[in-house]
Amino acid sequence: MADNSMLVSETGRSLLADSSVLDSKIIGTSKDNVLPGSALDVEEEMPQIETRVVLVQEAGKREELLKALEEIKVPYIKTETIEELGDSDSPEFETVFVVSDFEDSIFNNLCKADCRVVGPPVVLHCAQKGEPLPFSCRPLYCASMLNLVLCFTGFRKKDELVKLVTLVHHMGGIIRRDFSSKVTHLVANSTHGDKFRIAVSLGTPIVKAEWIYKAWEKRDEIDFCAADDDFRNQFKVPPFQDCMLSFLGFSDDEKANMEEMTEMQGGHYLPVGDERCTHLVVEESTVKDLPFEPLKKLYVVKQEWFWGSIQMDARAGESMYLFEKSESPGLKKSVSLLSLSTPNSNRKRRRLKETLAQLTRETDMSPFPPRKRPSAEHSLSIGSLLDISNTPESNATNGETPKSCARPSKNSTPLPVKQSARWQVAKELYQTESNYVDILTTIIQLFQVPLEKEGQLGGPILAQEEIKTIFGSIPDILDVHTKIKEDLEDLMMNWTESKSIGDIILKYSKDLLKTYPPFVNFFEMSKETITRCEKQKPRFHAFLKINQAKPECGRQSLAELLIRPVQRLPSVALLLNDIKKHTAEENPDKITLERAIESLKEVMTHINEDKRKTEAQRQFFDVVYEVDGCPANLLSSHRSLVQRLETVALGDDLCDRGEQVTLFLFNDCLEIARKRHKVIGAFKSPHGHTRPPASLKHVVLMPLSQIKKVLDIRETEDCRKAFALVVRPPTELNNKLLSFQMTTEEPPKEDWLKMLCRHVANTICKADAENLIYTADPDSVEVNTKDMDSTLSRASRAIKKTSKKVTRAFSFSKTPKRALRRALMSHSATEGISPSSANESYIGSRLTSTSSLAGVPSPSLVSLPSIFERRSHTLSRSTTHLI
Repeated sequence: MADNSMLVSETGRSLLADSSVLDSKIIGTSKDNVLPGSALDVEEEMPQIETRVVLVQEAGKREELLKALEEIKVPYIKTETIEELGDSDSPEFETVFVVSDFEDSIFNNLCKADCRVVGPPVVLHCAQKGEPLPFSCRPLYCASMLNLVLCFTGFRKKDELVKLVTLVHHMGGIIRRDFSSKVTHLVANSTHGDKFRIAVSLGTPIVKAEWIYKAWEKRDEIDFCAADDDFRNQFKVPPFQDCMLSFLGFSDDEKANMEEMTEMQGGHYLPVGDERCTHLVVEESTVKDLPFEPLKKLYVVKQEWFWGSIQMDARAGESMYLFEKSESPGLKKSVSLLSLSTPNSNRKRRRLKETLAQLTRETDMSPFPPRKRPSAEHSLSIGSLLDISNTPESNATNGETPKSCARPSKNSTPLPVKQSARWQVAKELYQTESNYVDILTTIIQLFQVPLEKEGQLGGPILAQEEIKTIFGSIPDILDVHTKIKEDLEDLMMNWTESKSIGDIILKYSKDLLKTYPPFVNFFEMSKETITRCEKQKPRFHAFLKINQAKPECGRQSLAELLIRPVQRLPSVALLLNDIKKHTAEENPDKITLERAIESLKEVMTHINEDKRKTEAQRQFFDVVYEVDGCPANLLSSHRSLVQRLETVALGDDLCDRGEQVTLFLFNDCLEIARKRHKVIGAFKSPHGHTRPPASLKHVVLMPLSQIKKVLDIRETEDCRKAFALVVRPPTELNNKLLSFQMTTEEPPKEDWLKMLCRHVANTICKADAENLIYTADPDSVEVNTKDMDSTLSRASRAIKKTSKKVTRAFSFSKTPKRALRRALMSHSATEGISPSSANESYIGSRLTSTSSLAGVPSPSLVSLPSIFERRSHTLSRSTTHLI
């Protein structure tokens, strides 16, 4: 579609003429009103003209307008019709009409009379900013597009364009006919044309016409700005608008992914060969020739055009990504050299030999001979984590050096006369170190630096927090290993058997200890962030597709490259062990190598320990976020999560019978939480990450010292996988029985009970953990799991919950028990009664109220002297379970 350069109205004026020229003239002639006193000579020659505001019809009934005019000290009058103002053209007044409706007949009559007309939002905006009323030759309803310069492209219908231009002027915007660097927004109805291409190259926001219409709908909002990013991004022109795409040479999965991305980015896809297709995206590595002769209007582009358009959030220029047939002169020459079945085969064989000899001479420029030590391959195949196929490092070792690794080296020294085994392993250490540095450089230069670059087309691809999470301390690791590589290179250039390799590792062991733990500990989080951002952010997915296809990456993904720091230190330790084996006993480096290996082991041990602590802290915070109302004192530096167990409550003490209860066993306490009946909305962090809502509700945080006995309830037909805890809270006089049924197969009940008793024993400083476990019959403790999953049981639990809600709703006394106790104690203190006696009176009153229920048989009142049996021992203490 051609850009419309000019549309002429009935009066002969260009609607798309540069309104900025006219606006600048108006501003120049109205400086006396905006900046009084700036030119004294003008003031002396011209009399001061007073501004008068006329509130027409509905505008005069708005109290906020009257207050705003009083704040900016502008006189006003109210009128219902224009005819009432006989002196509207008086030279003594500059009359400004305030009209609420820019579509009625009064507004049209004022425009025909060339009167100054503004909307109520302009008055309110000026009062809010403390500014005088603006001077404008056009009607100005609001200031939502103030200081915005717009340009249009791709509009064929004159009426639509006239309406859009009028709305922009009503909102304070400026229109330019030709596109330039001063244009702030391009309103596009098509992705073709020079204006669109220039806007893409300059990074100018490109929006649809709906942006103007929606901004006009918000014209009465005083603080609204049409240029706000969140609002504008809703109407940006997608990269593949007006595009019909076909894909050739891709696998089924990749093709399906690209078709889905096409629709997400505003385009459509068609089968290959459809005449309506505008772009044919080709996988250049698999497609050598097209199956048909393309039409002239069809763009045949590489897949880099597809992903590049998504990355910069605008359709990229096709000329840079056109697909070319692989019939280059160089390829023809190489094919002719290899086709030896022609009559001139002898001459071609000789030419091929010369070519191969030249290639051999070029590859022999390295100071190290290409022959590898046989033991090196064997040692790497056993334990080295660096010898991985299809990686930049392994390719470089085998002679396929990535482009980023091809750097000049100090190769002026002659080769040693004898190549000892120690020299060979040292050479391999240097080569792998050099390749490792190149990989880290590739990660930073190819991925991190472009993501952190300011002024990206389409805005930042990732937030700074996400970039920091993905790359972590990679730059610090690169700095350390660059120094190690330089020292190893100097050592190899000046090689003698007495040179110390261990000193180099010991020199940087402290730096390794500082840089590696922050990255290794959060490596899993880094991978999770990459996966999440790749799924949620199409631009980041396109960014990875483009850069991971480059030869510097060696056909590896970013996540696969980032695993190299995790693997590097173990591989260095293996190589140092190999060097130590080939080092003579009298060589001073023998002892130094042992110290270097030990230092690396200490670094790796510290990393593992630090990682374990980090994982424990993450588990802590996962519990805090998952349990609603979790007490803050759960978080402690000496506390660690041991086990999580899913159960069902078999009693009515902590919660209703049959409710799902989760037990979190820590080394010194037990957090008990029940499943939430009503889940609140998800929590959204300031960085935009949505956290899942808390699924559990806190019940009680119980110190393990309160657990007196652990009951292993025998397995019967009516009771499966049940156990109970005999506890004594500090506020109770008697023991309480808490019974549960395990709902998972792991861990086994016997292992869980032993684990629980072991930590209880550690907490109360007892060595005999097994003495805490007792065996009990289900009938003696009145525990039954047979009806837990029945429909009748579920219905009974639902009725009980409803009953409790109704009881609470109609209760006249909703004061909690703790509040009653505090009130009783405070009342006793004012009367001189000691807190202990007050507490006794409270307990007595509580027992008195409970004694009235003594005649009613209740399963919750359980006598425990005869239910525990042990090998040669019975409990001597009876436990009463009070409600």
